[in-house]
Amino acid sequence: MPDIRLHIEDSGGDGRPVVLIHGWPLSAESWDEQTDALVAAGYRVVSYDRRGFGRSEQPETGYDYDTLAADLDSVLTDLDLDDVTLVGFSMGGGEVARYVSAYGQDRVRSVVFAAAVPPFLLQSDDNPDGPLSEELYQQMRGGLEQDRDAFLDDFTTGFFSTAEGLQVTEEQRQQALALAKQSSQAAALGAMDAWATTDFRDDLGAISVPTLVIHGDGDQTVPFEGSGRRTHAAIDGSELHVVEGAPHGLNVSHAEEFNRALLGFLAE
Repeated sequence: MPDIRLHIEDSGGDGRPVVLIHGWPLSAESWDEQTDALVAAGYRVVSYDRRGFGRSEQPETGYDYDTLAADLDSVLTDLDLDDVTLVGFSMGGGEVARYVSAYGQDRVRSVVFAAAVPPFLLQSDDNPDGPLSEELYQQMRGGLEQDRDAFLDDFTTGFFSTAEGLQVTEEQRQQALALAKQSSQAAALGAMDAWATTDFRDDLGAISVPTLVIHGDGDQTVPFEGSGRRTHAAIDGSELHVVEGAPHGLNVSHAEEFNRALLGFLAE
């Protein structure tokens, strides 16, 4: 295991393992809508709180993707998981890409990028299709630094919203907000820097196992055209499932369709 304590949830059993990697700034509890469905279908479900988030230890440093991929490797190694499907939501998609690039695919059967940040969010001369401008990134970071509670309240609203408004109940949004508030400020800022500025284009080239890209076409947090569509194009033979009218947090707002797509891919 890594040099810090990670909180791991493991359903156990002898089913094929599915490892769920949560988004920013939440925790493994954000996968509740998927866990029961996967266990009912016979899979062994493993999820964990990223360092600095949820119930895991909260160090001051270690929020770059090389370290986060090493944490994922430690989870797989410690639990001796093979024939694994890695499911990365939003920021978690970065861990999937970097893990495969750094550690190979010996343990991996398939991967899923769900509303995920690859290939590269930050817009630049070298990445003109990046959906995140430097100005917006700095504005977000400044908002988190200056008024954390207000920022997280606004962020979770956008997380579950499309242009048509909020796509979940207020109770569901409040549940996500409570998870977000469990993160340390050092983790929230460090991980934001990681998902906003890390280039995964080379990492995606290392992926040759079956791949599913699932994304909402109403995602205002990680817009589909600049992320999911480009990831699908970058990985030969990948499958694409676009959920119409879905926001960023589509695994909650459109849980039934999300689960159906995920289970269908796992059954292939």
